[in-house]
Amino acid sequence: MPNDYLVPEDHNRDVTGMTYIYPVVSRRAQGVSVGINLNVNNACNWRCIYCQVPNLTRGGPPAIDLAQLKQELNSMMQALLHGDFMQRYVAETDRRLMDIAFSGNGEPTTCKQFGEVLDIVAEVMQQYDLIQQDVKVRLITNGSQMDKVEVQAWMKKLAQINGEVWFKIDAGNRAGFARINDIQMTPEAHIKRLKTCAALCPTLVQTCMFALDEIAPSEADIADYLALIKQVSSEIKGVHLYSVARPSYQPEAPRLGRLDEAWLNQMAERIRTLAIPVYVNP
Repeated sequence: MPNDYLVPEDHNRDVTGMTYIYPVVSRRAQGVSVGINLNVNNACNWRCIYCQVPNLTRGGPPAIDLAQLKQELNSMMQALLHGDFMQRYVAETDRRLMDIAFSGNGEPTTCKQFGEVLDIVAEVMQQYDLIQQDVKVRLITNGSQMDKVEVQAWMKKLAQINGEVWFKIDAGNRAGFARINDIQMTPEAHIKRLKTCAALCPTLVQTCMFALDEIAPSEADIADYLALIKQVSSEIKGVHLYSVARPSYQPEAPRLGRLDEAWLNQMAERIRTLAIPVYVNP
């Protein structure tokens, strides 16, 4: 494989030299994902200990240059769909555009201009006939803002353009949220936000599990996680279960270990007993 091919193990935000737009090969999307990074200042309201963002700080994004973002997104779509970007940078087996994804270096829904950016994405989806090609618009979110009226309105708009939400739940109890996501939050509050989100837009849960100090999640923590997502088994579209694939840039990085495929598959079977589809990405 040529050295300049995009690979799932490296989500370099700078591959195109753009400010807001970056393409990756996503193991969960199973192809090329066009990322939108609204948090160009590396600021987030959570601090997940497996986060691959360097110099992560607490906070929200700066003001977005909407004209620049629109130009970059159009330029990227032209390169992918009508240029030679796929041939130059993507292995043949991955040469399919799967989604436009709000992800990046922090929580996208903390951006006050998210709705305006969503309008730009909707124009691009129409311009390139992407809904008919079943290209998704995905929001990868920690879900922390879903109790806000304006965010709920954005979720309705997202649903109208083949949208999908990937909603983070890495733990099933308050201690787990504090340990993994470095936040003080009750499971009851977060599951309420998830229910709100799922009622507005198709939603999957995304869960990262890993070894901490060479110890896999405890049976008690697993039981709490299963009890939590059981509450939404009829409302969500499934669970993306994965482990750490790229190095963390957080202080806890040396303590993290990747769980193998066998462990993840066993965990997936336990989730499936709740009648929830599971997609495993080791």
